[in-house]
Amino acid sequence: MRFSGQVAIVTGAGSGIGAATARLLAAEGAAVTVADLDAAAAAAVVAEIAAAGGVARAQTVDVAVPDSVATMVADTVASFGGLDVLHNNAAVIALNAEDQDVVTGELDTWHRVLDVNLTGAMLGCRFGIPAMLARGGGAIVNTASAAAFYGSRTMAAYGVSKAGVVALTRHVATAYADRGIRVNAVAPGVVVARDRQAADAASPTPRLAPYVAGHLVGRLGYPEEIAAAVAYLASADAAFVTGECLRVDGGLTVPSTLHRGD
Repeated sequence: MRFSGQVAIVTGAGSGIGAATARLLAAEGAAVTVADLDAAAAAAVVAEIAAAGGVARAQTVDVAVPDSVATMVADTVASFGGLDVLHNNAAVIALNAEDQDVVTGELDTWHRVLDVNLTGAMLGCRFGIPAMLARGGGAIVNTASAAAFYGSRTMAAYGVSKAGVVALTRHVATAYADRGIRVNAVAPGVVVARDRQAADAASPTPRLAPYVAGHLVGRLGYPEEIAAAVAYLASADAAFVTGECLRVDGGLTVPSTLHRGD
């Protein structure tokens, strides 16, 4: 019960890493705002948490809109009495196919990806930090990506946005360390739900195989594994950790093209 008596917000919590993090924080005692652009998805996660005996509320939020983020924080404080933990996790996934290189990619896609992935994390910090300061401090964990640390022929906006999240983490950690706020990030590799990975592995032509090959551990990540890293960084177990980006990527960013040994 590392988060007993604490209040947390998780954005992008209607599915995947965000949902797993919301469930874990609630299981360890936090009252959690499950925030997502998809209201029905957020409500479903809240129902799961309540069924397991936890405390949670749903919030519809567009993290790229300042007023929406401000309302999310204000409603959380009004409902639960404060804010101790913020997981800035929301990201654009649906635009990945449109996110090409800097010559062929659409500018609208570039702007939307950066607005959600990077500006959204900044806005979470902007409005979340004052609420944390009112409680004497807190912990922020941003979701970056292994894509912040390697180049790719496509998904330029996504990679740039996640590299920006790493830099944002360091800047905010530096600015607020002396006021009791720790700021860290996680950088996941490719993450797919356990049941989907099992179903794909049983298929004659697994679609995930090319992605699996890039991870040294021989499989993709599970949302619960990233959630465990988030919970560690948000907890008192990581009291001496700030400004860090923890790569939870199954070794995806370890090999170089020059030294693979193949």
